[in-house]
Amino acid sequence: MGYGRLVSEQGGSSSSRQILPDLSQPSNELAKSSKPRKNRLKFLIILAAILIVASAISAAVVVSLRNKAKASDLHRKPSRAISHTCSKTRYPDLCVNSLLDFPGALTASDKDLVHISVNMTLQRLGKALYDVSDISNIVMENGTRSAYDDCLELLGDSVDLLARSLTSVNPTDGGDSSSSSSLGTTQDVLTWLSAALTNQDTCTEGFDEVGGGSVKDQMLEKLKDLSELVSNCLAIYSAAGIDDFSGIPIGNRRRRLMSKDHEVYPKWLSRRDRMLLNTPVSSIQVDIIVSQDGNGTVKTVAEAIKRAPEHSTRRIIIYVKAGKYEEDNLKVGRKKTNLMFIGDGKGQTVISGGKSVSDTVTTFHTASFAATGAGFIARDLTFENWAGPSKHQAVALRVGADHAVVYRCSIIGYQDTLYVHSQRQFFRECDVYGTIDFIFGNAAVVFQNCSLYSRKPMNLQKNTVTAQNRKDPNQNTGISIHACKLLATPDLEASKGSFPTYLGRPWKLYARTVFMLSYLGDHIHPRGFLEWNSTFALDTLYYGEYMNYGPGAALGQRVTWPGYKVIKTPEEASKFTVAQFIFGSSWLPATGVAFVAGLST
Repeated sequence: MGYGRLVSEQGGSSSSRQILPDLSQPSNELAKSSKPRKNRLKFLIILAAILIVASAISAAVVVSLRNKAKASDLHRKPSRAISHTCSKTRYPDLCVNSLLDFPGALTASDKDLVHISVNMTLQRLGKALYDVSDISNIVMENGTRSAYDDCLELLGDSVDLLARSLTSVNPTDGGDSSSSSSLGTTQDVLTWLSAALTNQDTCTEGFDEVGGGSVKDQMLEKLKDLSELVSNCLAIYSAAGIDDFSGIPIGNRRRRLMSKDHEVYPKWLSRRDRMLLNTPVSSIQVDIIVSQDGNGTVKTVAEAIKRAPEHSTRRIIIYVKAGKYEEDNLKVGRKKTNLMFIGDGKGQTVISGGKSVSDTVTTFHTASFAATGAGFIARDLTFENWAGPSKHQAVALRVGADHAVVYRCSIIGYQDTLYVHSQRQFFRECDVYGTIDFIFGNAAVVFQNCSLYSRKPMNLQKNTVTAQNRKDPNQNTGISIHACKLLATPDLEASKGSFPTYLGRPWKLYARTVFMLSYLGDHIHPRGFLEWNSTFALDTLYYGEYMNYGPGAALGQRVTWPGYKVIKTPEEASKFTVAQFIFGSSWLPATGVAFVAGLST
């Protein structure tokens, strides 16, 4: 996964785990920026447009609150509402000080402060994006440039997420905007704020991986307090009415009985999308055909992505014919919405790359294929990263798209194969292959009916299936492994006694992962889970198991950490199903996992 996530090759003890070497200075070659100054102008134009919209949304509220201001405001003492609101955050002093500086906050009510906190945080993010873009022409080494570019992308995504959140937070009702179909629901906003916080972490972690020298120092100064501000914003919003059970978002408590027509898929898929996931490609009217022999619309996947319209409200179907497409770092950016990629089947249509951290780039930057555009769907494809175990972190597929679905796909790599980075995701009938932390990230994601294959790692290494990095207790994120099979590949099967495999280890303080109704092979270590580093996160994580079976599912020798739980009731387990873990209040009810029918698929 990133900085410090290389399992020791010198004995296997968690306390002796090595940190990746500084990859920021592989040589004396300096990579000069190829980006012209006009890119900064583009950033400013986009930023200005977003902030103008944000200001328009907030104008009435701010003017009203200013009119209520009293002479006592000049003393800069926090109001009762500010003190009460900030007491719910993880960084209360920063919360108070930041709100004191915002017009109208001193006379705002608790409900007004929900809106104001989002607006204030958006403006701080916008300023950070402006400031960071100003150093784009500094000469940087390759690794530093990679981390810097990641930060620009992630900051831009966060500004968009906060702007969408702002339009959905109605100061008159504490954020409940579910009555308007044009606005985000409560769970939408919670997801977007959670993702913005993850983006900030990924940005700074990139510099931890590669070093960065003076550029890193400048970036950290320009990004100072941003992560904490987003965390406070998330806490304030969550406290305004989000129901939570021991840190587990449980959404609507009503029992739901699903009809046969709604099995398998989340409701965020339209009826047409559900049909597309099972209709033979020969019967689908596609928009773009990718064929290496020239008999399609384009010859490369990159050309297809470029041709797809931006901000599409209808489903754009890209059919990728059988073949191996060796195109490093393909990316479906956030403006490319509602794209669906259909291949000719696992192993037939292969999207491949070989980037790794050994190429002096960040883990985030190694992905053979990445998607952040909302509504991303992939079906009948293979995504692979062939860099190999000796190259360490090397991502095959990275997904940060909201409402993403990956169906009947293979994702193949070694360390850090599948990066479920952020937002809401659903994987069904997929095969995932890897060694260390091969499913990692901070999305709210459910894997259903998937096969997760542990491979033979390098000598003296340990396998870990998951590494979840939930940093904040208010994030609605986690990894749910439901009705899956955890298996060993033949090369590991032949030597599994030498290479222990664990269900997961906690990358961040509030890591959350559950395994439910899944088959665990005998390659799974009896302890189940592995420490990240000594006692880190053992009392704050949430690791759960519910009615798993197979030779690796015995609970007698499992870890006894405070945060580890054997889930004993279907009611608690149901909180991690498609119905309750990745749905947004009433708009994402269960599909194949009915609450009253238990947890069957």
